[in-house]
Amino acid sequence: MVPSSNYVTCAGREIHFMEWGAGNAATVIAWHGLARTGRDMDELAGHLSGRWRVICPDTLGRGFSQWSPQPDVEYSLAFYSQLAADLFDRLGIDSAHWVGTSMGGAIGTVCAGGLVQPRLKGRVRSLVLNDNAPRLAQAAVERIKAYAGNPPAFATMGELEAFFRQVYKPFGWLSDAQWRRLTETSARRLPDGRLTPHYDPAMVRQFIDHPRDYDLWQHYDAIEAPVLCLRGAESDLVLPDAVEEMKRRGPGARGRLRVVEVPGCGHAPALNVAEQLDLVAGFIEESERAFQAARLVTA
Repeated sequence: MVPSSNYVTCAGREIHFMEWGAGNAATVIAWHGLARTGRDMDELAGHLSGRWRVICPDTLGRGFSQWSPQPDVEYSLAFYSQLAADLFDRLGIDSAHWVGTSMGGAIGTVCAGGLVQPRLKGRVRSLVLNDNAPRLAQAAVERIKAYAGNPPAFATMGELEAFFRQVYKPFGWLSDAQWRRLTETSARRLPDGRLTPHYDPAMVRQFIDHPRDYDLWQHYDAIEAPVLCLRGAESDLVLPDAVEEMKRRGPGARGRLRVVEVPGCGHAPALNVAEQLDLVAGFIEESERAFQAARLVTA
């Protein structure tokens, strides 16, 4: 199914999103990682679009979405969750399944918990955390800050692709065509004509102005929806001890957490190969059946 490119105003900011499967009754929100764009979700969205309406936003300051005029305030999970709540309302989404890679998973955790945005409480039917957890390894956070806060610039698209192939090697296997698309959908030209990653470098201020933004245990504990945690087997961001704690509390303590290690990946699986796509799709379908069954009981 051919997707469409769209813009909507959320929390006073213009947000770009791709929509797949328009007209399908139920919705999946697919939210990308820190320095990425919604186009990372193309394979997943295409895989799901025969059954679901799939919304893939560019976060504020990424891709074609507006850059924040108040980076110290708005590059934060609290503001991102406000954008998400407005996105639900603007697009007429009563409730949705959520798939989030890295930062997208953190936003989903905050939204599903409902502590910051009470109007989203109960509106996240299920949550997929793609290499994200309520506690992140600080050494890996420092690594991400180092490259994301100082994006390089290159004379040619080929040089930019070589950079992406190196820095995103932990994504796992991508075809040559996928690497090229990732590069072309992640590039912008500077005034001097050089190419650089398509995001506002100031978005890294989140780690400076909101240093505890990714300490999410209270939000995780409040989640009532089923959760699937995909951990890249070689991830340096989501460590086994964090996953073990997830199993002991929140959805884990309520028997609503499933954890799967994804071989051949670090941070974070690209969600672009059949095994990963089928795993996510199967979890969403299972969660949807449980959601509908619960509605019948309470009707």
